[in-house]
Amino acid sequence: MVVMPAFPFLNSTFDLTTVAFISALIIFSVLSLCFIFHLRFKSKSLTHLKGFNSIWTVRFLLVLFIFFWAITELLRLPFFRRRYLYRFLHSFSISRESEFCKLHVFFSLGFFEPAFLVTLLFLLNTSTEKKTPNNTSTITFVLITCLPITTLQGFLLYFNPVMDHVPLFFRQTAVVINYGFGSETVLCGYPFLNSAVFAGFGVGYSLWFLVSCWRVLSLVINKGLRARIYALAVTVLVALPLQIVALGFTLFWNPDEDMYGVVSLVVFFGAFCCAVMGEGILVIKPISDALDVGGSLFKLSSCYGGESPMKKLPAPERTVEKGEGCV
Repeated sequence: MVVMPAFPFLNSTFDLTTVAFISALIIFSVLSLCFIFHLRFKSKSLTHLKGFNSIWTVRFLLVLFIFFWAITELLRLPFFRRRYLYRFLHSFSISRESEFCKLHVFFSLGFFEPAFLVTLLFLLNTSTEKKTPNNTSTITFVLITCLPITTLQGFLLYFNPVMDHVPLFFRQTAVVINYGFGSETVLCGYPFLNSAVFAGFGVGYSLWFLVSCWRVLSLVINKGLRARIYALAVTVLVALPLQIVALGFTLFWNPDEDMYGVVSLVVFFGAFCCAVMGEGILVIKPISDALDVGGSLFKLSSCYGGESPMKKLPAPERTVEKGEGCV
């Protein structure tokens, strides 16, 4: 059994900030899931809400990918690995700790972030379509879209016969820091090749997202909805390129330097902003509006004896008698 020294691994403002924002994002994701399932259950008893609940699976996928991306980001922090993972992995050696850095790069840059970005784009495009997408086709679309970048990231990280001939500078995922007195820890980094692959995905995605936003805005008339789409577009088209630029700047410093902490925090914030805006604008706000509209329709329906109020509007004497206290 390896005994780990009691060392204050959470000694950095960057780690503290990252943990605080990851915790907030996890809570926000749980709240989004509560909204999704609340609308799901409500739509079973209120027929007015069935149309609003047609894409609940896509919203669920978006929140699920964001939730697991946030969990994956914790693997990058030495504090989390030593404090929590060591309890379940007693042979938690330095080499095994380095493997968690590879897992972080693979799942963060290779799957969960691309997956939630693609799902976000799918939700945006679906908002103007009359036909509800099939659940199976939605999941298939997201997985097929993410397959190339996931496969390439996995190849760069785990296909040793080829990658062993690549200079360490281009594929290094972690460095071991010796603090003295026999105390060592592993600091995770962003390999150049993996960052370049994600940058290629980010550029292509940004262009795709820009075209989709332009198309959706040309079809939307409602001012409130247009404002939300503008806010989402500005956030994604600023945060994602900023994240890519920050990944490029990680090449100039080592993971144990303060500037590397600043740059890696910018990388985290880029994805964090996209995730929060995606959940807020494409999950919580539409469901909140749907519940408000559904509640109003249910109130009107109850005032007209349980039938559709639109059928009763042409009869003015019926409207005065039954709907006077319901408007």
